[in-house]
Formats: sequence, C-alpha cells, structure tokens
Amino acid sequence: MINNTLAILGGQKVKTTPFGTGKRFGAEEATELLGALEQNTLFYHFGSKVKKFLADFNDLYHVKYSVATSSGTAALHVALGAAGVTVGDEVITSPITDQGTVIGILYQNAIPIFADLEPNSYNMTAEAIEKVISPKTKAIIVVHLAGNPCDMDSIMELARKYNVKVIEDCAQSYLTTYKGHLTGTIGDYGCFSTNDFKHISTGDGGIVTVNSGDEEDYFTTHAFADKNYKRHDKEVVKDILYLAPNYRMTELQGAVGIAQLKKLEWICTRRNELGERLSSGLQNAKGIRPMKITAGGWCSYWFYMLTLDLDVLSCTREEFSDALTAEGIPNSPGYISQVLYAQSLFQQKQAYLNSEYPFSLGEYSYEAGSCPNAEEILKTAIRLDINEFFSDHDIEDMITALNKVAAHYCV
Repeated sequence: MINNTLAILGGQKVKTTPFGTGKRFGAEEATELLGALEQNTLFYHFGSKVKKFLADFNDLYHVKYSVATSSGTAALHVALGAAGVTVGDEVITSPITDQGTVIGILYQNAIPIFADLEPNSYNMTAEAIEKVISPKTKAIIVVHLAGNPCDMDSIMELARKYNVKVIEDCAQSYLTTYKGHLTGTIGDYGCFSTNDFKHISTGDGGIVTVNSGDEEDYFTTHAFADKNYKRHDKEVVKDILYLAPNYRMTELQGAVGIAQLKKLEWICTRRNELGERLSSGLQNAKGIRPMKITAGGWCSYWFYMLTLDLDVLSCTREEFSDALTAEGIPNSPGYISQVLYAQSLFQQKQAYLNSEYPFSLGEYSYEAGSCPNAEEILKTAIRLDINEFFSDHDIEDMITALNKVAAHYCV
C-alpha cells in the first residue's frame, strides 16, 4: 500500500523498480548492413537497400510512390519543393512542433503562418486554419503530434476549397490511422522521420509519400531530393531548371530501415496499448486532463502529454512535475519550451543572418497571444515517455503516481 504522503515531502515513492528496457537493434540490422557493404557501393541509385526499404514501406502504407531522404526535416523540405512552394508563398502549420517543420518553408523563402490548436488533442483544426488562410497560402503542413491524428476530413475539405496543398508531418505518427486511413496517405504528401528518437530509427533519415499516384509528381519529388538530377532514364539528366538540395539517403540507412520496418507494427501496437491504458487510468483524476485522441483516430503514442487544470490544483505545473519525478516517474514540463513563433528567429524576423528576408515580403506579426490555445497548452502540459519496452506494471505505477500527486494538490 502506497503512503499518501508525497515522496517529495518524505513519503514512500511509487516507482521503486526500473522501467522496462530493450534492444532496438540486433542481428537483423547487422545482416542487412553487411549486405549493403558487400554491394561495394553505398550510393542509393546503384545499390538495392534504399530501393528495398521504400518498396517495403510502400507495401505497408499501400502507396505507389515514395522518396527516401536524409532526415525528416529534409522530407518536409522535399515535399514543399514538390508542391511548388516558392518565394513569398505562405505555409500554415502548428505552433507546437519541432523546428524541422518550418526549416523547409524558410529555405524556400516562404513564410510560416501559425494556426491555433484544439486544447486537448494539441492539433490544428480546419476552423483555426481558415482564420489565417490568405491568397498567398500555398500549403498547409499538418502535424500529427505525438501520434495523434488531426481531423483530416475537415482539413482536406478546406484545402480543396482554397486550392492549397496538404503536407502531413508524420514524424511522430507511424501507423497512426484516421477513420481507417493511415496518416501520411491522406494529404498530397506525407513526411516521415527515421532519426534516432522516432518509432523506428536508421540513425537519421526520412521518407516522402507521393499520394497523387502521378508519375510526374513522383519524378519531381524524387529530383528535388537529389539536386534536381533526374535519374529515371539510363542517362542521368543534370540540366537544372531551379535550385534543389541534396537530401539523399545512403544504403546504410536503407539497410537498417529494412530490418526496422519489420518491427514497426509491434512497436506501434504496444505503444497504443500502453497509451490507452494510461488515459483510462487518469479519467477520474481531478486536475488532470488526459490526452484526447481525435474522433475516428488510432494513436501510436510517440509520447504521452497531458495538461493540468491549475484552477483546481494548489501547485504550479513545475511543482507538479517535480513531485512526479520524486515519485520515480520521469517527465518534463511541456513538449517544447515555447511556441515556435516566440523564438528569436521569428521575433527578430531573421531567417538568414543579418537579413529580414523573406519576412520583409509582407506585413507579418508573431505577437504573444497569436495562438492562445497553443500557448496555454505549453503552460500547463506534462510530457511522459511511452516506450514499447515498458511493462504493464510500469504503466500502472505511472497511473498510481499521477493520481497520488493530483490528489495531494487538489483544492
């Protein structure tokens, strides 16, 4: 029986056993890597590993075309380039996301515009997007934060109404579904990350799905990831019409990816089980708002984020976090420290050193209060790790600790 006195006040802590751990890489990855080395080439165009990785991914996601990239950030940039985003265009996205979501926008000399979020799912809504859409809007990057799908039906309807492209940022949403459809296959392009902190890892890397199924669209996307070189005929065409980066994936990354994909269904299924159990165990905790999964959605829980109702708690978010840590439950206040538009880059309008371009192409404001829901989320959020190697007992300990801390501080 756990003493109700908080551990931070001298009581017995809830979590007294280590969290479950496991090996992400093993003999399967080693075998594929050796096969890559035995090819005597690590260049994707001449080797077989990246091609096999993409073929397996396409089968899993039921898409015809995808392109490999060097990172998830690169994947987003490639999708923007393929979508025709260029100088002076506006791209709407989420204010709670990794910096990588906006890097490609600015490299295209386009301007990020931020739409507010639904308070409990932490995702953009069509209503919020429409409030900031303009004649300059070229694309929307929807971020399926933590593996929770956005409400894609309404967003796609809005995009078609205004004739703008939709790019899905699926870095955190492997095998997530929305009304039976895999995220990354609903918009015009889907962008995935395989860096070391995602559901599967190739060290770094990314994938872009080309959901039109159109061959020319695929060729454009493929070329944009490879300096605009066209490698689909026997002779490589290097007559460059416009600038594109070099974001090629290596055969070593592709080799690891082949083995990692085989584990993906188990990883996501287990994370879903753990995340759903955590939500269920917090339903009656006063002062805690569990993560809300979008209607019709299935979440693969890259992490779990809840928010606190500080009106009914006698503590700050930081005090709650510290108390939870003392109970043996690692956590962090929020996901990122501040909304993206609060960063110096946006406040100083300096994408390039000593230049206000491309912000100088229009009148753009990134004032506090621009996305009030997003700002409130980050003031009240607690982020918890979810890992496929956690045991059922680990999750029960997390639930017990969260309820214990909330009960202590409940007014």
